[in-house]
Amino acid sequence: MSSSRFYVLIPCAGSGHRAGGTQPKQHRRLAGQSMVAHTVDAFRALAGRFAGVAVVVSPDDREVQTALPRFPATGEHLLRVGGLTRAASVRNGLAALRQKGAGAHDWVLVHDAARCLVTSSQIEALIAACEHDAVGGLLAQRLADTLKVSSTDSRSTQTLPRADKWLAQTPQMFRIGMLLDALERVGDVVTDEASAIETIGLAPLLVPGSAQNFKVTFPEDFALAEAILLGRKKAMA
Repeated sequence: MSSSRFYVLIPCAGSGHRAGGTQPKQHRRLAGQSMVAHTVDAFRALAGRFAGVAVVVSPDDREVQTALPRFPATGEHLLRVGGLTRAASVRNGLAALRQKGAGAHDWVLVHDAARCLVTSSQIEALIAACEHDAVGGLLAQRLADTLKVSSTDSRSTQTLPRADKWLAQTPQMFRIGMLLDALERVGDVVTDEASAIETIGLAPLLVPGSAQNFKVTFPEDFALAEAILLGRKKAMA
């Protein structure tokens, strides 16, 4: 196990309809380049850490070359095997990585293309916490807000205790074989990789993440994400 390699898989096949606009949200430009390009850059900053970085897109995606003009470089893979759901895209992407030589006991870090604010230090923290774990884990954030249950007419009917609640983020890091097996068993109903691992009776490790590692989902999220990216650029200047 000590010789296990690390791979990155970025599902990038969604339509992003909740974000509005006429193009997939992951291809929209923020602070000078596409959202997915910022995402890829966070992993490229850890040069030599990964045996491969793969982006999974829909077979008919005609915008990805514009969104990622210098991708794939050496050690990178553009996989046109995206499915109708996130789970299908990840499952197909893992199968493609296996065909390209990834081993069942190698690790994969699955990361949302729309979490373009992840940092290299957060990625390294996840690897350090999980690489010797029997299961693997995910970046997550303790819930700070009061959690409500709503009725069908949007009225609060219950307040849930938040002490044991976390917001799941990505990357989510598991052995390739274990994750592929879990996804094949559970089908397309899960919305993240940890859910699939949970369904086979395992408990992923929760690794504290950051509030800035949010998923750009709604129209108002774009301005916030761009402000953070521009702030980081200014700080580095």
